[in-house]
Amino acid sequence: MLLLRDRSGDLAAAGVRPLAISRDSVWSHRAWSEALAVDVPLLSDWNGEAARGFGVAVEVSGMSDVAARSAFLIEDGERIRAVWMLGRELPDLDLVIETATRADWTGSRPDHGTG
Repeated sequence: MLLLRDRSGDLAAAGVRPLAISRDSVWSHRAWSEALAVDVPLLSDWNGEAARGFGVAVEVSGMSDVAARSAFLIEDGERIRAVWMLGRELPDLDLVIETATRADWTGSRPDHGTG
């Protein structure tokens, strides 16, 4: 979360709007946001529906449908353009930014418009 917070300017310049999602409750997310001064939207996947829908659901310590650490680059909220399965690693935001700003990326970018 701190990485997303600290690189928010770089992500915004590339037209990337980060969101985070986990099985934690909205109350837990609120506490994390306040404690870490994070302004990245934290979404609760309380029932695991998103983890199953994105195909990243795993079982951890007997709890099913926990999302494996992963990153998705989604165009216009509809089309998955890139996926990174991360294991215990943090996302390589330079690679995310590079992918989002490539010539074949058709997402909306502040400096290039759409297309």
